[in-house]
Amino acid sequence: MTPTVRSTPVQAAAVFGSRLGQAEAYVRLLADTGISHGLIGPREAPRLWDRHVLNSAVVAPLFSRGATVADIGSGAGLPGIPLAIARPDLQLTLVEPLQRRVVWLRATVEELGLTNVMVHHGRAESLWSTGGFAYATARAVAATAELARITLPLLSENGRLHALKGDRAELELTRDQRALTALGAVDCQITRWGAGVVLPETVVLSVTVGSAAAGSSGSSPGVEKRRSGRRSAGRRGTGKR
Repeated sequence: MTPTVRSTPVQAAAVFGSRLGQAEAYVRLLADTGISHGLIGPREAPRLWDRHVLNSAVVAPLFSRGATVADIGSGAGLPGIPLAIARPDLQLTLVEPLQRRVVWLRATVEELGLTNVMVHHGRAESLWSTGGFAYATARAVAATAELARITLPLLSENGRLHALKGDRAELELTRDQRALTALGAVDCQITRWGAGVVLPETVVLSVTVGSAAAGSSGSSPGVEKRRSGRRSAGRRGTGKR
């Protein structure tokens, strides 16, 4: 029996626009095979929209139009699949090391008809030699320093990691500043997204890699830390780097 899922919130139409139907189909898959395959806990069914799908999609304006994005440790496709639905101009690579999750992700991408998504079976490190992504993103994968270690080598010059974090973002940034500098980060900032759409808002810790560190784990002169205010989620907006 499929667990009860909250009806589609009115805010979802503003986030997904004409692709709302794809988002609804994704939520149904999460509540069905996503739970039966162990990708999502059964208690998450009533909050799939707020805590998972909209929480991921509201950060879509952070990515430049037509950009390449690596979703690290994608799991159930979060945040990559909501981003791909909200922003069909993006080219998403879902990076996942576990075979059973990869099988589910590929079936889901095909069923949803997401032509802007590919699934890579492997760890982030397996893509270091190719790299060249404009962005990397991740949700609940690792602490900031470890996440930066595995993602910054994937990025092109001045590429950015957008890590979806919770209330610990400030603490992690302060704690890991020295490690981020050693890894080649030249700028870090924390922003909040989804005002009026999700509660709590989605906290994003963004790390920009310097040109000398792109595609490597070299060092850079230093990290400029900045904290930015709240951002609302517009319909299929496109942020500029």
